[in-house]
Amino acid sequence: MNTQPIFIAEVSSNHHKDLERCKKFIQTSAEIGCDAVKFQLFKIEQLFAPEILVKSEMHRERKNWELPVDFLPELKQCCISNNILFSCTPFYLDAVKVLAPYVDFYKIASYELLWDDLLIECAKTQLPIVISSGMATIEEIDAAITTLKKHGAEDITLLHCVSAYPTPEDQCNLSVLQSFRERYGIKVGWSDHTVSPAVLNRAIHKWQADTIEFHLDLDEQGAEYAAGHCWLPQQIAPVIHAAKMIEAIDGNPIKQFVPSETSDREWRADPVDGLRPFKQIRASFQG
Repeated sequence: MNTQPIFIAEVSSNHHKDLERCKKFIQTSAEIGCDAVKFQLFKIEQLFAPEILVKSEMHRERKNWELPVDFLPELKQCCISNNILFSCTPFYLDAVKVLAPYVDFYKIASYELLWDDLLIECAKTQLPIVISSGMATIEEIDAAITTLKKHGAEDITLLHCVSAYPTPEDQCNLSVLQSFRERYGIKVGWSDHTVSPAVLNRAIHKWQADTIEFHLDLDEQGAEYAAGHCWLPQQIAPVIHAAKMIEAIDGNPIKQFVPSETSDREWRADPVDGLRPFKQIRASFQG
């Protein structure tokens, strides 16, 4: 089990189809301590049924949320320059091949968990796969993990997820993480929609999440920020910093004084008379 979880910043549809803004997401994610940044690659005509698009202006407007495919080379290079992994969620079959030269791992969204054809295409690449499980039954998750493994996926991380935006804290059921770990014997994590430090800290420190995914916005101007499930950099940075400090905080199990205590050691009560500091430094004390 990792004591330091991998943090994935999910840009989702907050990028405004603006290449420089996309790069800013990458740079900011690296600056606040993330290990990976993730985008989404979809075309609304291959995301929603035509019956829905004909009737729903709201769904047609998501055309403005599409990530331009020609951004991918520069986004990958920006990630390399900032020493952060690049990931993307494919939402149509051809997207898997389009992304293959660029991504360090695929992310499969909760809404696509039942789509075996997509799972198979991702698995066949033999790249690492992170898959979310929002709304799913355990039988549906069993089938998805079996399909991935059957078709060549070896490095799989299963994220517990609640597909409510935002998610109420009392519906997180974080103990599912241990159930997943025992049932599948793979890495597990939490895909967050709560914007709650308490939830993330519990997932990390109680349930040893291997991965934390969260939605990021830069400035409250992202297309999804108003829904209430996106973190701002200044909100998430302290959580990431604390998680990265776990090993340093735990330290050495052997009790001994540490460097920061050195200057105070001689200012303890002298065992001879009980007065501070030790007798050998009283005469030289200058005030």
